[in-house]
Amino acid sequence: MTEQAFYRTDELDAVIARMAREIACLIPDPAGLVVVGVLRRGAPLADRLCERLRELWSIERIERVDLDIKRYADDLTLLFPQTRLRETQAGQGVDVAGRTVLLVDDVLYHGHSLLRAIGWLAHHGAATLRTAVLVDRGCARLPLKADVTGLRLEVAPLQIVDVQVPPYEPVFEIRINRREDSDVRQS
Repeated sequence: MTEQAFYRTDELDAVIARMAREIACLIPDPAGLVVVGVLRRGAPLADRLCERLRELWSIERIERVDLDIKRYADDLTLLFPQTRLRETQAGQGVDVAGRTVLLVDDVLYHGHSLLRAIGWLAHHGAATLRTAVLVDRGCARLPLKADVTGLRLEVAPLQIVDVQVPPYEPVFEIRINRREDSDVRQS
């Protein structure tokens, strides 16, 4: 598998800043806002967006919670036959009922993870749901689109959009991993 850094930290910081401005236009009143990150990489992206939103709105705190989805349907392999979702321990007790929720994920590929999270949040009574993704691959199989998209990358089906986000990786960047013919034959 070959890999190429496609976007680097300074470029992605500018993308996050633009996304925060777009979110501030979509959600003009931050009172009652809950920002939900989809684990793994949606969570630190949600933190980065919250930091920018706090600056834009001149507020000290935005409530945050993370959801752990145990089927990365947008991955090349399915880890579980059904999408399983759970609220993280830190987020238990945060009530989304009647509130505005911003759902943040790293990559929108087929849309299964995002759809499952939206369903869970709607079931728990979120009054308004907005979605933000850093990368939209432009090939969702479900009738989904993000309200705010950082980048739209149309890459070949066998290419992998690998979002690298601290604390999971040392550097904030996006890499495009490309399988070589030999990788495909060996798998």
